[in-house]
Amino acid sequence: MKTTLWATLTANGNYAQSSSENPPKKEALDDFAAHAIAAGNFIVGRRTFEGMLENGSVGGGPFADLDIVVVSGNAGDLPGVTVARSPQEALNYLQQKGHQTALIGAGADLHNAFLSKGLVDEVIFNVVPVMEGKGLNLLIDKDNYQYKHVQLLDCKPLGSGVIQLRYAMDR
Repeated sequence: MKTTLWATLTANGNYAQSSSENPPKKEALDDFAAHAIAAGNFIVGRRTFEGMLENGSVGGGPFADLDIVVVSGNAGDLPGVTVARSPQEALNYLQQKGHQTALIGAGADLHNAFLSKGLVDEVIFNVVPVMEGKGLNLLIDKDNYQYKHVQLLDCKPLGSGVIQLRYAMDR
């Protein structure tokens, strides 16, 4: 199964944090929806999923017919989704459902869990035109300085200053 990690980054390289002062760019959200629909699924962390519930992003619309997997060690029942306890359990579930691609959608901690376990084949970064102070980073190993070379597959503007970079990763 091919796994694609999708993330929004700031112009200075941080994992972009959304807030009322810095809402997500429409172009990035539309791009995520297009990738999720193409994959037929997406995987998110519990806090991200709860945020999606609060702002009405799930429960209908473009995500109505998708397999949504929430990875959490302490989530109870969540409406309309499957809860997995680990990244590998999430991938196993989607593979058993017949999916050829898994889209890892949101949450820096979850992204880092997939990256540190070497479970990512491709990354899609939407770089938004904002600089951020203290921020989060995507890491392949939080304890050691490591390098993982990637191959640029595509680079394109999405509009409103958002640039998309797509890289292949060796597993």
